Amino acid sequence: MRLKILVSIILLLFIIACSSDDASSDPNNPSGDTTCNNGFAGIYPCNNYDLLAHIPLNILAGNGARGNDSWGWTDPSTGKEYVLFCTDRATSFVDISNPINPIFLGSINTQTVDSPWRDVKVYNNYAFIVSEAENHGMQVFDLTRLRDVTNPPQSFTPDAHYSGFGSAHNIVINEVSGYAYAVGSNTFLGGPHFVNIQNPLSPIGEGGFSGYSHDAQVITYNGPDSDYSGREILIGSNENEIVLVDVTDKANPVQITTIGYSNIGYTHQGWFSSDLKYFIVGDELDEINYGNNTRTLVFDFSDLDNPTFHTEIIGNSPAIDHNGYVKNDIYYLANYTAGVKFYDISNIENNSVSTIGYFDTHPESNATDFNGAWNVYPYFESGNIIISDINRGLFIIRKSGT
Repeated sequence: MRLKILVSIILLLFIIACSSDDASSDPNNPSGDTTCNNGFAGIYPCNNYDLLAHIPLNILAGNGARGNDSWGWTDPSTGKEYVLFCTDRATSFVDISNPINPIFLGSINTQTVDSPWRDVKVYNNYAFIVSEAENHGMQVFDLTRLRDVTNPPQSFTPDAHYSGFGSAHNIVINEVSGYAYAVGSNTFLGGPHFVNIQNPLSPIGEGGFSGYSHDAQVITYNGPDSDYSGREILIGSNENEIVLVDVTDKANPVQITTIGYSNIGYTHQGWFSSDLKYFIVGDELDEINYGNNTRTLVFDFSDLDNPTFHTEIIGNSPAIDHNGYVKNDIYYLANYTAGVKFYDISNIENNSVSTIGYFDTHPESNATDFNGAWNVYPYFESGNIIISDINRGLFIIRKSGT
Protein backbone atom coordinates (compact mmCIF):
# COMPACT_ATOMS: atom_id res chain seq x y z
CA MET A 1 0.00 0.00 0.00
CA ARG A 2 2.75 2.43 0.95
CA LEU A 3 4.57 1.64 -2.29
CA LYS A 4 1.42 2.39 -4.32
CA ILE A 5 0.96 5.71 -2.53
CA LEU A 6 4.60 6.63 -3.14
CA VAL A 7 4.32 5.76 -6.84
CA SER A 8 1.13 7.85 -7.10
CA ILE A 9 2.83 10.86 -5.51
CA ILE A 10 5.81 10.58 -7.86
CA LEU A 11 3.49 10.31 -10.87
CA LEU A 12 1.50 13.36 -9.74
CA LEU A 13 4.67 15.45 -9.32
CA PHE A 14 5.83 14.39 -12.76
CA ILE A 15 2.53 15.48 -14.35
CA ILE A 16 2.67 18.88 -12.61
CA ALA A 17 6.24 19.44 -13.74
CA CYS A 18 5.42 18.57 -17.33
CA SER A 19 2.43 20.90 -17.46
CA SER A 20 4.12 24.08 -16.22
CA ASP A 21 3.93 27.16 -18.47
CA ASP A 22 7.64 27.87 -18.85
CA ALA A 23 10.20 27.34 -21.61
CA SER A 24 9.46 23.61 -21.66
CA SER A 25 6.08 24.45 -23.25
CA ASP A 26 7.95 24.89 -26.53
CA PRO A 27 8.10 21.56 -28.39
CA ASN A 28 11.10 22.86 -30.37
CA ASN A 29 13.02 23.63 -27.17
CA PRO A 30 11.98 20.92 -24.71
CA SER A 31 14.99 21.22 -22.43
CA GLY A 32 14.94 25.00 -22.10
CA ASP A 33 18.67 25.23 -22.90
CA THR A 34 19.75 24.49 -26.47
CA THR A 35 23.35 25.17 -27.41
CA CYS A 36 24.24 26.10 -30.96
CA ASN A 37 25.76 22.95 -32.45
CA ASN A 38 26.53 22.36 -36.12
CA GLY A 39 24.64 25.49 -37.08
CA PHE A 40 21.41 24.78 -35.21
CA ALA A 41 19.86 25.27 -31.78
CA GLY A 42 16.92 22.93 -31.99
CA ILE A 43 15.22 23.89 -35.27
CA TYR A 44 16.73 27.40 -35.30
CA PRO A 45 19.74 28.23 -37.50
CA CYS A 46 22.48 29.88 -35.45
CA ASN A 47 26.11 30.85 -35.29
CA ASN A 48 27.92 31.72 -32.06
CA TYR A 49 24.73 32.27 -30.04
CA ASP A 50 22.85 29.74 -27.90
CA LEU A 51 19.14 29.48 -27.18
CA LEU A 52 18.39 29.63 -23.46
CA ALA A 53 14.60 29.61 -23.58
CA HIS A 54 11.57 30.31 -25.74
CA ILE A 55 8.06 31.29 -24.65
CA PRO A 56 5.51 31.11 -27.46
CA LEU A 57 2.89 33.76 -28.08
CA ASN A 58 -0.08 31.69 -26.95
CA ILE A 59 1.35 31.68 -23.42
CA LEU A 60 2.18 35.40 -23.40
CA ALA A 61 -1.03 36.70 -24.95
CA GLY A 62 -3.35 33.89 -25.99
CA ASN A 63 -4.04 32.14 -29.27
CA GLY A 64 -3.83 34.26 -32.39
CA ALA A 65 -1.64 36.98 -30.84
CA ARG A 66 1.09 38.74 -32.80
CA GLY A 67 4.34 39.94 -31.27
CA ASN A 68 5.97 43.29 -31.86
CA ASP A 69 8.30 45.43 -29.75
CA SER A 70 10.14 44.67 -26.50
CA TRP A 71 12.44 46.16 -23.90
CA GLY A 72 14.13 45.15 -20.66
CA TRP A 73 14.35 46.18 -17.02
CA THR A 74 16.81 45.22 -14.31
CA ASP A 75 15.55 45.62 -10.74
CA PRO A 76 18.17 47.81 -8.99
CA SER A 77 17.35 46.26 -5.62
CA THR A 78 17.50 42.57 -6.53
CA GLY A 79 19.46 42.52 -9.79
CA LYS A 80 16.70 40.42 -11.37
CA GLU A 81 16.16 40.86 -15.08
CA TYR A 82 12.74 41.25 -16.65
CA VAL A 83 11.46 41.27 -20.22
CA LEU A 84 8.73 43.68 -21.30
CA PHE A 85 7.15 42.00 -24.33
CA CYS A 86 4.57 43.74 -26.51
CA THR A 87 1.84 42.10 -28.56
CA ASP A 88 -1.11 43.38 -30.53
CA ARG A 89 -3.29 43.13 -27.43
CA ALA A 90 -1.14 43.60 -24.32
CA THR A 91 2.26 44.19 -22.71
CA SER A 92 3.57 41.10 -20.94
CA PHE A 93 6.19 40.81 -18.20
CA VAL A 94 8.61 37.90 -17.87
CA ASP A 95 11.10 37.21 -15.07
CA ILE A 96 14.29 35.92 -16.69
CA SER A 97 16.50 35.93 -13.58
CA ASN A 98 16.79 32.21 -14.38
CA PRO A 99 16.96 32.53 -18.17
CA ILE A 100 16.61 28.80 -18.78
CA ASN A 101 13.34 28.75 -16.83
CA PRO A 102 11.67 32.15 -17.39
CA ILE A 103 8.44 32.94 -15.55
CA PHE A 104 5.55 34.71 -17.25
CA LEU A 105 4.32 37.07 -14.51
CA GLY A 106 1.34 38.66 -16.22
CA SER A 107 0.34 41.48 -18.52
CA ILE A 108 -1.38 44.84 -18.98
CA ASN A 109 -4.10 44.83 -21.61
CA THR A 110 -4.27 47.47 -24.30
CA GLN A 111 -5.88 50.70 -23.10
CA THR A 112 -8.55 50.65 -25.83
CA VAL A 113 -8.42 48.20 -28.75
CA ASP A 114 -5.89 45.85 -30.32
CA SER A 115 -3.21 47.14 -32.67
CA PRO A 116 -0.26 45.57 -34.52
CA TRP A 117 1.94 48.37 -33.13
CA ARG A 118 2.80 48.69 -29.45
CA ASP A 119 5.99 50.05 -27.93
CA VAL A 120 7.47 50.28 -24.46
CA LYS A 121 10.47 51.96 -22.83
CA VAL A 122 11.67 52.27 -19.24
CA TYR A 123 12.60 55.18 -16.97
CA ASN A 124 13.26 55.19 -13.23
CA ASN A 125 11.67 51.73 -12.68
CA TYR A 126 8.52 52.59 -14.62
CA ALA A 127 7.35 51.27 -17.99
CA PHE A 128 5.84 53.70 -20.49
CA ILE A 129 3.62 52.06 -23.10
CA VAL A 130 2.11 53.50 -26.29
CA SER A 131 0.23 52.01 -29.22
CA GLU A 132 -1.28 52.98 -32.54
CA ALA A 133 -4.61 51.86 -31.09
CA GLU A 134 -7.08 54.75 -31.21
CA ASN A 135 -7.16 56.90 -28.04
CA HIS A 136 -4.61 54.65 -26.32
CA GLY A 137 -2.43 57.42 -24.87
CA MET A 138 0.51 56.43 -22.67
CA GLN A 139 0.18 53.82 -19.94
CA VAL A 140 2.54 54.06 -16.96
CA PHE A 141 3.34 50.97 -14.90
CA ASP A 142 5.41 50.67 -11.73
CA LEU A 143 7.77 47.79 -12.49
CA THR A 144 8.64 47.25 -8.84
CA ARG A 145 5.20 45.62 -8.53
CA LEU A 146 6.72 42.63 -10.31
CA ARG A 147 8.70 41.85 -7.15
CA ASP A 148 5.51 40.86 -5.33
CA VAL A 149 3.97 38.45 -7.84
CA THR A 150 3.38 35.17 -6.02
CA ASN A 151 0.73 33.53 -8.19
CA PRO A 152 1.53 34.21 -11.85
CA PRO A 153 0.27 35.09 -14.32
CA GLN A 154 -1.59 38.15 -13.07
CA SER A 155 -3.65 40.79 -14.84
CA PHE A 156 -2.17 44.23 -14.11
CA THR A 157 -3.63 47.70 -14.48
CA PRO A 158 -1.64 50.89 -15.18
CA ASP A 159 -0.56 53.12 -12.31
CA ALA A 160 -1.08 56.26 -14.39
CA HIS A 161 -2.27 57.28 -17.83
CA TYR A 162 -1.33 60.23 -20.06
CA SER A 163 -3.92 61.32 -22.61
CA GLY A 164 -2.13 64.27 -24.22
CA PHE A 165 -2.06 62.24 -27.43
CA GLY A 166 -4.18 59.32 -28.60
CA SER A 167 -2.38 56.91 -30.87
CA ALA A 168 1.40 56.83 -31.21
CA HIS A 169 3.69 54.56 -33.18
CA ASN A 170 6.61 54.58 -30.80
CA ILE A 171 8.06 56.07 -27.63
CA VAL A 172 11.60 57.25 -27.00
CA ILE A 173 13.05 58.12 -23.59
CA ASN A 174 16.14 60.11 -22.63
CA GLU A 175 16.89 58.67 -19.22
CA VAL A 176 19.37 61.48 -18.47
CA SER A 177 16.85 64.31 -18.85
CA GLY A 178 13.72 62.43 -17.77
CA TYR A 179 11.77 63.19 -20.93
CA ALA A 180 9.71 60.86 -23.11
CA TYR A 181 9.08 61.53 -26.78
CA ALA A 182 6.05 59.94 -28.42
CA VAL A 183 6.59 59.75 -32.17
CA GLY A 184 4.14 59.03 -34.94
CA SER A 185 1.29 60.27 -32.76
CA ASN A 186 -1.86 62.12 -33.75
CA THR A 187 -0.30 65.39 -32.53
CA PHE A 188 2.31 67.70 -34.09
CA LEU A 189 1.71 66.13 -37.51
CA GLY A 190 3.24 62.93 -36.14
CA GLY A 191 6.35 64.67 -34.86
CA PRO A 192 7.86 64.12 -31.40
CA HIS A 193 5.46 64.94 -28.55
CA PHE A 194 7.47 66.03 -25.49
CA VAL A 195 6.43 64.61 -22.11
CA ASN A 196 8.16 65.42 -18.82
CA ILE A 197 8.24 62.11 -16.90
CA GLN A 198 10.57 63.16 -14.08
CA ASN A 199 7.64 62.35 -11.82
CA PRO A 200 6.55 59.17 -13.64
CA LEU A 201 3.07 59.10 -12.10
CA SER A 202 2.34 62.68 -13.19
CA PRO A 203 3.46 63.08 -16.82
CA ILE A 204 3.36 66.65 -18.14
CA GLY A 205 3.10 67.54 -21.81
CA GLU A 206 5.59 70.24 -22.85
CA GLY A 207 4.96 70.76 -26.53
CA GLY A 208 6.47 69.08 -29.55
CA PHE A 209 8.10 69.42 -32.95
CA SER A 210 6.00 69.13 -36.11
CA GLY A 211 6.79 66.67 -38.89
CA TYR A 212 6.21 62.90 -38.87
CA SER A 213 8.88 60.84 -37.14
CA HIS A 214 8.62 57.06 -37.27
CA ASP A 215 11.29 56.43 -34.65
CA ALA A 216 14.04 58.40 -32.94
CA GLN A 217 16.93 58.37 -30.53
CA VAL A 218 17.28 61.21 -28.05
CA ILE A 219 20.47 61.74 -26.04
CA THR A 220 22.16 64.34 -23.87
CA TYR A 221 25.06 64.86 -26.24
CA ASN A 222 28.71 64.39 -25.27
CA GLY A 223 30.15 63.42 -28.63
CA PRO A 224 32.86 64.81 -30.92
CA ASP A 225 31.00 67.97 -31.97
CA SER A 226 31.77 70.34 -29.08
CA ASP A 227 29.24 72.88 -30.38
CA TYR A 228 26.47 70.70 -28.94
CA SER A 229 28.04 69.43 -25.73
CA GLY A 230 25.39 69.06 -23.03
CA ARG A 231 22.54 69.71 -25.45
CA GLU A 232 19.59 67.34 -25.79
CA ILE A 233 19.65 66.10 -29.39
CA LEU A 234 16.92 64.15 -31.20
CA ILE A 235 17.76 62.11 -34.28
CA GLY A 236 14.55 61.26 -36.10
CA SER A 237 14.07 58.57 -38.72
CA ASN A 238 11.42 60.38 -40.69
CA GLU A 239 10.30 58.15 -43.59
CA ASN A 240 12.32 59.85 -46.35
CA GLU A 241 15.15 61.53 -44.42
CA ILE A 242 17.04 61.72 -41.14
CA VAL A 243 16.31 64.83 -39.08
CA LEU A 244 18.50 66.29 -36.32
CA VAL A 245 16.77 68.56 -33.80
CA ASP A 246 18.05 70.36 -30.70
CA VAL A 247 15.23 69.79 -28.17
CA THR A 248 16.99 71.22 -25.13
CA ASP A 249 14.47 74.07 -24.91
CA LYS A 250 11.11 72.31 -25.17
CA ALA A 251 9.37 75.59 -25.90
CA ASN A 252 11.72 76.31 -28.80
CA PRO A 253 13.09 73.15 -30.48
CA VAL A 254 15.54 73.98 -33.28
CA GLN A 255 16.13 71.86 -36.36
CA ILE A 256 19.86 71.41 -36.91
CA THR A 257 19.83 69.75 -40.32
CA THR A 258 18.47 66.88 -42.41
CA ILE A 259 20.19 64.23 -44.48
CA GLY A 260 19.03 61.83 -47.19
CA TYR A 261 20.66 59.01 -49.14
CA SER A 262 20.28 57.07 -52.37
CA ASN A 263 17.46 54.57 -52.99
CA ILE A 264 15.33 55.68 -50.07
CA GLY A 265 12.50 53.27 -49.36
CA TYR A 266 11.45 54.10 -45.80
CA THR A 267 13.86 55.62 -43.29
CA HIS A 268 12.86 53.51 -40.33
CA GLN A 269 15.13 53.54 -37.25
CA GLY A 270 18.67 54.41 -36.23
CA TRP A 271 21.16 54.32 -33.35
CA PHE A 272 24.44 56.01 -32.44
CA SER A 273 27.74 54.18 -32.18
CA SER A 274 29.10 54.17 -28.63
CA ASP A 275 31.47 57.08 -29.34
CA LEU A 276 28.62 59.07 -30.96
CA LYS A 277 30.69 59.51 -34.09
CA TYR A 278 28.51 57.35 -36.34
CA PHE A 279 24.76 56.89 -36.73
CA ILE A 280 23.54 53.55 -38.09
CA VAL A 281 20.19 53.57 -39.92
CA GLY A 282 17.88 50.90 -41.27
CA ASP A 283 15.64 51.45 -44.29
CA GLU A 284 12.58 49.19 -44.08
CA LEU A 285 11.45 49.20 -47.70
CA ASP A 286 14.57 49.36 -49.86
CA GLU A 287 14.78 45.55 -50.03
CA ILE A 288 11.22 45.48 -51.38
CA ASN A 289 11.47 48.52 -53.66
CA TYR A 290 14.95 47.97 -55.10
CA GLY A 291 15.62 44.25 -54.73
CA ASN A 292 18.84 44.60 -52.76
CA ASN A 293 19.94 42.40 -49.87
CA THR A 294 19.57 43.74 -46.34
CA ARG A 295 21.09 47.23 -46.43
CA THR A 296 22.02 49.20 -43.33
CA LEU A 297 23.45 52.69 -43.77
CA VAL A 298 26.19 54.33 -41.70
CA PHE A 299 26.57 58.12 -41.44
CA ASP A 300 29.45 60.14 -40.04
CA PHE A 301 27.98 62.43 -37.36
CA SER A 302 31.27 64.00 -36.23
CA ASP A 303 29.82 67.37 -37.27
CA LEU A 304 26.11 67.46 -36.41
CA ASP A 305 25.60 70.47 -38.68
CA ASN A 306 27.04 68.56 -41.63
CA PRO A 307 26.51 64.80 -41.33
CA THR A 308 27.77 62.74 -44.27
CA PHE A 309 27.23 59.27 -45.67
CA HIS A 310 30.02 56.91 -44.56
CA THR A 311 29.37 53.32 -45.67
CA GLU A 312 26.83 50.52 -46.03
CA ILE A 313 26.44 47.16 -44.30
CA ILE A 314 25.09 44.64 -46.81
CA GLY A 315 23.59 41.39 -45.51
CA ASN A 316 23.68 37.95 -47.12
CA SER A 317 19.93 37.67 -47.74
CA PRO A 318 17.03 39.81 -49.00
CA ALA A 319 15.42 39.90 -45.53
CA ILE A 320 14.15 43.31 -44.38
CA ASP A 321 16.02 45.11 -41.60
CA HIS A 322 13.95 46.44 -38.71
CA ASN A 323 15.30 47.66 -35.33
CA GLY A 324 19.02 47.92 -34.60
CA TYR A 325 20.95 48.85 -31.44
CA VAL A 326 24.57 49.31 -30.41
CA LYS A 327 26.26 48.01 -27.28
CA ASN A 328 29.99 48.63 -27.06
CA ASP A 329 31.40 47.55 -30.46
CA ILE A 330 28.54 45.30 -31.54
CA TYR A 331 25.57 46.28 -33.68
CA TYR A 332 22.52 44.10 -32.99
CA LEU A 333 20.05 43.99 -35.87
CA ALA A 334 16.54 42.52 -35.81
CA ASN A 335 16.39 41.34 -39.40
CA TYR A 336 12.79 40.02 -39.69
CA THR A 337 12.87 36.64 -41.47
CA ALA A 338 16.66 36.35 -41.04
CA GLY A 339 16.33 36.60 -37.26
CA VAL A 340 18.95 38.67 -35.44
CA LYS A 341 22.39 39.48 -36.87
CA PHE A 342 25.43 40.52 -34.85
CA TYR A 343 28.03 42.83 -36.41
CA ASP A 344 31.46 43.84 -35.12
CA ILE A 345 31.72 47.59 -35.76
CA SER A 346 35.00 48.20 -33.91
CA ASN A 347 36.69 49.10 -37.22
CA ILE A 348 33.79 50.95 -38.77
CA GLU A 349 35.96 54.05 -39.22
CA ASN A 350 37.85 52.13 -41.93
CA ASN A 351 34.63 50.89 -43.54
CA SER A 352 35.20 47.43 -42.10
CA VAL A 353 32.20 45.67 -40.51
CA SER A 354 32.13 41.91 -39.98
CA THR A 355 29.37 39.45 -39.08
CA ILE A 356 30.20 37.67 -35.83
CA GLY A 357 27.03 35.62 -35.40
CA TYR A 358 23.32 35.23 -35.90
CA PHE A 359 20.25 33.56 -34.45
CA ASP A 360 17.39 32.91 -36.84
CA THR A 361 13.98 32.78 -35.16
CA HIS A 362 12.25 32.26 -38.52
CA PRO A 363 13.74 29.08 -39.98
CA GLU A 364 11.17 28.77 -42.79
CA SER A 365 12.90 31.29 -45.07
CA ASN A 366 14.73 34.60 -45.39
CA ALA A 367 12.01 36.02 -47.60
CA THR A 368 11.50 39.74 -48.09
CA ASP A 369 8.39 40.05 -45.94
CA PHE A 370 7.21 41.20 -42.53
CA ASN A 371 7.60 38.10 -40.39
CA GLY A 372 10.17 37.01 -37.84
CA ALA A 373 12.31 39.14 -35.52
CA TRP A 374 10.80 42.54 -34.76
CA ASN A 375 13.16 43.67 -32.00
CA VAL A 376 16.31 42.77 -30.10
CA TYR A 377 17.28 44.02 -26.63
CA PRO A 378 21.01 43.56 -25.82
CA TYR A 379 21.48 45.71 -22.69
CA PHE A 380 21.26 43.23 -19.81
CA GLU A 381 24.54 43.12 -17.87
CA SER A 382 24.27 39.32 -17.69
CA GLY A 383 24.74 39.03 -21.43
CA ASN A 384 21.23 37.66 -21.90
CA ILE A 385 19.73 38.95 -25.13
CA ILE A 386 16.01 38.99 -25.84
CA ILE A 387 14.32 38.76 -29.21
CA SER A 388 10.66 39.52 -29.84
CA ASP A 389 9.39 37.58 -32.83
CA ILE A 390 6.13 38.46 -34.56
CA ASN A 391 5.12 34.84 -35.09
CA ARG A 392 6.88 32.85 -32.36
CA GLY A 393 7.09 35.06 -29.28
CA LEU A 394 9.97 35.54 -26.87
CA PHE A 395 13.45 34.11 -27.34
CA ILE A 396 16.25 34.41 -24.77
CA ILE A 397 19.69 33.84 -26.22
CA ARG A 398 23.29 34.39 -25.16
CA LYS A 399 26.68 34.32 -26.84
CA SER A 400 28.13 30.82 -26.87
CA GLY A 401 30.65 30.12 -24.14
CA THR A 402 29.61 32.99 -21.88
